[in-house]
Amino acid sequence: MSSTNQIAENLKEIRSRIKAAAERAGRDPKDITLIAVSKLNPAEAVETAVAHDQYEFGENWVKELLEKETEVGSFLRNHSPEKADIIKWHFIGHLQTNKVKQLIGKTVLIHSVDSLKLATVIDTESKKKNVVTDILLEINIGDEESKYGIKPDDAVSFVDSLSDLKNIKIRGLMTVAPICDNPEANRLYFMKMKELFIDIKAKNNDNINMGILSMGMTLDFETAIEEGATHIRVGTGIFGARDYGNKI
Repeated sequence: MSSTNQIAENLKEIRSRIKAAAERAGRDPKDITLIAVSKLNPAEAVETAVAHDQYEFGENWVKELLEKETEVGSFLRNHSPEKADIIKWHFIGHLQTNKVKQLIGKTVLIHSVDSLKLATVIDTESKKKNVVTDILLEINIGDEESKYGIKPDDAVSFVDSLSDLKNIKIRGLMTVAPICDNPEANRLYFMKMKELFIDIKAKNNDNINMGILSMGMTLDFETAIEEGATHIRVGTGIFGARDYGNKI
């Protein structure tokens, strides 16, 4: 994990790069949401980011999200009460159906819905709590066997299979593009995501309200912004290298 000062400097640099990428694409930088991926970083790192006006965070594991939400919330209520209620937690990892119940009501957005079974469980647990849960559909845009996600060719029909689920709201799409050294290599994938986003947005299903395209990470977020990303997920670029020995 980076030091307190380094996290502050990293955030400043990432925001500057977001602004430049948006302006290259003729977009308003204010339309880009930065999600700080805080997985495997301590609550103190989140608290440092909050102190520098970062309020949206992404986590990959339910247990870690819940623990961090409690710890950071308690810290802010004691030290910065004006910020305690504006933190937004995003769940961005693969979600097991047996963990859904714990997550409902704790996140602003679940990014990684990739099966009818998972969507149905989210809908059922949301109905029990009398809430509507915002979700993104995870697309395996690179058709990689090692990754989760819906195949692009199946995405439109998959959306139709969810049309009877009234306690979820499809807010957009998410993808994890192939890992590469040259971000230009992923431009074509980001372009395909934008095309798919437009196709699904044109549908009139009651539980669709498309506005979010979550794509781009530390190595390629500028390219993603140039191709239409509304939300980018940056972890190591803010917090430094992770210690996977602490995986929850």
